Formats: sequence, C-alpha cells, structure tokens
Amino acid sequence: MKIKNDLLLRAATGVVIERVPVWMMRQAGRILPQYRALRAKAGSFKNVVKDPSLACEVTLQPVDELGVDAAIIFSDILVISEAMNLNYEIIEKKGVFFEETVATKKDVEQLKVVNDLEEIGYTIEAIKLVKQELGDKIPLIGFAGCPWTLFAYMTEGKGSKTFAKARTMLYQTPEVAHELLAMITQSTIFYLKEQIKAGVDIVQIFDSHAGILSPALFHTFALPYIREICEAITEVPIIVFAKGVGYAMEELNSLPCQVLGLDWTMSPQLVRNQIGMEKSLQGNLDPCLLYANPAYIQKATASMLNAFGHQKHIANLGHGLEPTTPLDGIKCFIDTVKAYEYVAS
Repeated sequence: MKIKNDLLLRAATGVVIERVPVWMMRQAGRILPQYRALRAKAGSFKNVVKDPSLACEVTLQPVDELGVDAAIIFSDILVISEAMNLNYEIIEKKGVFFEETVATKKDVEQLKVVNDLEEIGYTIEAIKLVKQELGDKIPLIGFAGCPWTLFAYMTEGKGSKTFAKARTMLYQTPEVAHELLAMITQSTIFYLKEQIKAGVDIVQIFDSHAGILSPALFHTFALPYIREICEAITEVPIIVFAKGVGYAMEELNSLPCQVLGLDWTMSPQLVRNQIGMEKSLQGNLDPCLLYANPAYIQKATASMLNAFGHQKHIANLGHGLEPTTPLDGIKCFIDTVKAYEYVAS
C-alpha cells in the first residue's frame, strides 16, 4: 500500500521532498487534553500502554488534532525491561520506579532475552490497529530505547540526573554490564523486527541518557550496541537519536542508519560540516521554546529550518514535549514548518 503523505520516508532516505515533514517526540500523550481524560479513565499510564485499543486511540489523537506528518506508536521504552522480567511502575509526579534492580551477575541471570510475543504482544496488536485506522494516510513510526538507556533505568531503579549507580557498575563490573547490555540488545532487535512485521514504516531508537556518559564510556558501552541494532534492522529506515553526544557525530555517522536526530544543543551547520550530506538529520527545536509567543516561535522555527536546509531534514524538537506545553505553541510550530518557504542560498 503506497502512503499518500510519504514525506517522512522520502526525507529519511534522501529522496527529494517538496517540503520538510514534521512530527514531535512525545506527540502521542500528555500534551493533549483528550489523552489526559482517557488516561484518567484508564487508571494509569501502563493501563493505556497495555490496552491495544487505547494505545491505538492515543497514537491517532495528534494526527487528528495537530496534523503531523507521521504517527508514532504509543508505548514506552521500558516495556522491554518488563518483558525481560524486571517490572517497572510510572508513579504520578515522580516518574519511573523499579522495585527490584540489577546489580550483580546473579541478578542478570534472573532475566531473559525476549524472543516471543507473549510479553510484548499488546504493542504489536496496537500497531496493527493503528495501521488499519491510518490506512494509507501517513507513515507509522515504531520505536525502542537504546540498550544503555534501558540499562541505566534497570540498574539505577529510577530516573536520575547522573545515573551514578549505573555508571559505577560500568567501572566495577564491566563484564556484567556487557552481559546485560547484550541481552537488552537482542531483546530490542526482536521487538523492533516484530513491530516492522506488524506494519511500522520506520523506527527510531532513543538513547535519551547517552549524554551522561564520558566519551570513553559511550564508545565502549553504548555505541557498539546501537550499531548491532542498526546492522540487524534492514527492513525499514532507522532514526538514531542519542541525546547529548555531539562529540560523537562522526562515529554516529558511520552507523548503518538513515537518519541522525539532533538535540537542541547541536548546531545543524556544524554537524553537516562534520558528517557531510550522506545522512538525513532530524530536529532540533528546544521544546521549551514552544512556551514563547507565536512571533518568536515562527522566527525560531524559520531559523532552524534554514539552518538544516530544504532536503534531508525531518523537522522535530530536540527532545520530547514537556507535559504543560501549550497547544497553541505546538500548532504554531507545526504550521510554520508546513508553510515555510526557504531562503535561496
């Protein structure tokens, strides 16, 4: 089935586009009042994630409300940790919490590599429902967390500014760390391949906490596992978003992926100078800028678009939407991208 609005897929693979496509990380969820009402009725975030019909509804909400050029399946990166036998909770106003964490080789041995649909089937069913509802309108993005970011949560037990416990494990018991990272990697590859079989058109892998690693740790405990995932996923284009690692753009450019996501601290011009034009880029407006007045949002969005250039760019934020982001600011951003006319160089 040919997708009518395939701007995202063409931009990702370097095919000429008439305008830049736009979507936003965390577009499916908390910023929309209809999502908040649905979640309140469902009782919890995880109840929505684990109900395919509800996850489908939430995935489609921003498509109808905001007019984005792609849908992204409503789920959570931590479904893989739970499928591996390590349960997590999302506590209101506090965030991620693991009652049990991984600290030793014995703890790792209690986990399993995900290789069947029993523990992740709800997301796969949600994808199938979304594809039916979307028809041939726009692409559907699948996603997963990168191994290091999952490792950080599974060993720290909660969100953290520094993930000191997780980083300490890399120094004290590196062999155990590699064993856990390898298990997460294999589970993630299986999960993404099942998402692709169910119908997603492109996938994004998030290394949200890559930036807390030193360059040496990133190159040892994060990048090799990202590469392994990219080498295994050949069916659809891949977006790699590793936040906070501007120092590693040349290494990220060597990955067998089609798109690199930039956070808001990275200069599109500097990245292009570093890596050339082979890969497409995604990003990178500061999410907090959407709290500004419309004129400022329009000006900043136009500046961002011109910095990336008309081709091989997917407009997005430099990270996920904040929960209280005003809808007017979000719509202003999307409308500005859609209407923008590039200044000739």
